[in-house]
Amino acid sequence: MSGIAERWTVVQSRLERACARAGRDPASVRVVAVSKTFGPDAVREAAEAGISIFGENRVQEAKQKIPLCPGNVEWHMVGHLQTNKARDAVRLFSCVHSADSWRILDALNAAAEEAGSGLKVLIEVNVAGEASKFGLRPDDVPGILKRAAELPRLDIVGLMTVPQYAPDPESARRYFRDLRELGERCRDCSSFPLTELSMGMSHDFEVAVEEGATLIRIGTAIFGERRSVHRVEGGGAGYADG
Repeated sequence: MSGIAERWTVVQSRLERACARAGRDPASVRVVAVSKTFGPDAVREAAEAGISIFGENRVQEAKQKIPLCPGNVEWHMVGHLQTNKARDAVRLFSCVHSADSWRILDALNAAAEEAGSGLKVLIEVNVAGEASKFGLRPDDVPGILKRAAELPRLDIVGLMTVPQYAPDPESARRYFRDLRELGERCRDCSSFPLTELSMGMSHDFEVAVEEGATLIRIGTAIFGERRSVHRVEGGGAGYADG
């Protein structure tokens, strides 16, 4: 068994235990394997281990990598997205987790219209109000959702957050709970079902699952420690960690 396959087995066990504590079906939580800085060989190895959804945080890296990866996997954008990258994002990804403004929603809708396609989107929320983080203020989310009903190419499927890192995973619980409760409130006043909560990473995803996460973004726990610079296997193009 490869290193990635072994780590994936550990992640699955952790997920199953967290679901058992929360009284949830493990099938209700999907893992997005965040493959940033790792090349196609690592993605291929992870796909062979049974992982079907991969996440990238930079469009430029994804443009280089995805054509060299297995074609039977799904790609999600999990990093900050600029409006000038909307066309590429629509072409590369089936879901964007990080829509954090009306401008990016409008740009994604226009790009999807141009491509004749649709796009699943999550609204990124800065639950903790950190100045260093992207994301809408919680109070702004209902208004954005109301306006987003005007964007026919976008399916707003849920909310996403990235709490400040803390050594104790329990420190993130209140932020995960706040996002879940915000989603419940918005569901009652929105035309979107908002069934998805993207929250939790390698060190704290069990807490996120206990608080209702349906998408967890796992990088290091699957791929191992990241390298600051990586070259795409077979591609020859270098790209930096995000």
